[in-house]
Amino acid sequence: MKKTKYTAIEVDVDRGVGIVWLNRPELHNAFNETMIAELTRAFTEIDRDPRVRAMVLGANGNSFCAGADLNWMKKMSGYSFEQNFADAQALAGMMQTLNGMKKPTIARVHGAVYAGGMGLVAACDIAIAAQDVEFCLSEARLGLSPATISPYVIAAMGARHARRYFLTAERFTAAEAFRIGFVHDIVLGDELDRRIGELLGDLLKTGPNAVVACKELVRDVAGSKIDLDLIKDTATRIATIRATDEGREGIRAFLEKRKPAWVEPAKASSTGAKPAAKKVRKKSK
Repeated sequence: MKKTKYTAIEVDVDRGVGIVWLNRPELHNAFNETMIAELTRAFTEIDRDPRVRAMVLGANGNSFCAGADLNWMKKMSGYSFEQNFADAQALAGMMQTLNGMKKPTIARVHGAVYAGGMGLVAACDIAIAAQDVEFCLSEARLGLSPATISPYVIAAMGARHARRYFLTAERFTAAEAFRIGFVHDIVLGDELDRRIGELLGDLLKTGPNAVVACKELVRDVAGSKIDLDLIKDTATRIATIRATDEGREGIRAFLEKRKPAWVEPAKASSTGAKPAAKKVRKKSK
């Protein structure tokens, strides 16, 4: 991937893992048009980078993301409908770019996660949160609605829970986020990178093309009626992937009790979590 200079985010690629850091810590990583554009570009480039097998989305400073930058929102309040629509389309496009990535994605969640920040977490495949994280869908308190992020948040927590938290705009804990299925796991803050490292280790053992197929499978099958068309479609998918070079190699490796070709030697397949943890701790002080 060509090295791109960013101002509102940082991007690292370390041993098969792309790591994107929200990098406006003095503003609790609230996003504006610059961060939205840079995130869209970073997600696109990482997804196209042949070196990258998985991506982690994290944040520098004390918060993951406080939602929209208040100065940006003040500026938008003076926009016409057409200008607001174009601005909202950029945010929607960024969320869809993250949600539609072929590479597996992990949200590394710490501190406060408000409004649009919850959209970022929901659009990732896996979300791991520190135990003391505070969540809030705060839009209604500002006379707004979480419209742009709603498809991803509702998919993550379910419509019933969304009806409560969209309406009340109340804060809730990481334990509650775990209970309603918004995050997959909660850990002590100093265990966050170790847990993500374990998950990255698992992801790097999976077939790169198989992961793409699995993500497409979830998107296409979720909510579908189980009928003859769906049954035929899923049978076609497994028959197709079995006949690929990757599918054949995976089966051969299993039967021969060896690692498949896409798994690198242990030393080279380090998760990259340790460098990430060191960097976040340094910038959070």
